[in-house]
Amino acid sequence: MPSFDIVSETDLQEVRNAVDQANRETSTRFDFKGVKATFELVDGKVLLVAEQEFQLQQMMDILRQKLVKRAVDLQALDPQAPAITLNAARQEVLLKQGVDSDTAKSMVKRVKGSKLKVQAQIQGDQVRIAGKNRDDLQEAIALLRGEDWGLPLKFSNFRD
Repeated sequence: MPSFDIVSETDLQEVRNAVDQANRETSTRFDFKGVKATFELVDGKVLLVAEQEFQLQQMMDILRQKLVKRAVDLQALDPQAPAITLNAARQEVLLKQGVDSDTAKSMVKRVKGSKLKVQAQIQGDQVRIAGKNRDDLQEAIALLRGEDWGLPLKFSNFRD
């Protein structure tokens, strides 16, 4: 019985490379001369540290540009509210990994409501779609790609 998995994974090595490139760019840019502005990748999140809030916004733009160049989907980013004090500003950007349970439930509901001859089931942080026919599985992929789920979807582990 053919099947495939729907996962949402972010390549942390590419994110690490993008963070390193962003640090290099902030060290050479004129508007960041003499300013302590750094990016750090810690435990699946990127930490932005600067002196003022508008610098955080500029750093966020730099980070997005570098991630796009490294082919990391920007839907995987979850920027948190910045924490601003008198002499420093910090912001965490969480990286979404895995399909959360609410999104997985809505995916299963959407697939089952489409009247395709496939079965969908939640397995941890991924969704498995199985069917008797390869064409039905491809229709399920097209159906899921046609909607915005708020996270980057990858279809993997296709078995015939």
